[in-house]
Amino acid sequence: MRTLCASTLIGEFFVIGFAGLVAMKDPDLSMGTVWAVSGIAMLLCLLLCGVITRPGGVPLGWALQIALIASGFVVPTMFFMGALFAALWWASVHFGRKIDEAKARFAAMAEGQQAEVGGNTA
Repeated sequence: MRTLCASTLIGEFFVIGFAGLVAMKDPDLSMGTVWAVSGIAMLLCLLLCGVITRPGGVPLGWALQIALIASGFVVPTMFFMGALFAALWWASVHFGRKIDEAKARFAAMAEGQQAEVGGNTA
């Protein structure tokens, strides 16, 4: 799960940066505000890559997805991009967990076969 979720978060990191560049063109927003919000969101993406498998990592990821969609009120294209990344996030979590379960089953099966081989030679 970690690899799929981290890949999604790295993609979001870049999209948030590009959205910040677009938001800078809004005369109602100061450059400092745009980059403070974008920078915090980008930093959160990077930090989540490291803590995704810890308790609370996935819910924080979902909070980031909601914030990404809500950023569409500033940069309208982000409604679409946020929804797209929310779908990618769901797929990363869903299929990542399935892959982790399959790996655990395979490791247990391989360990059982090693025990059988080890028991026959003794």
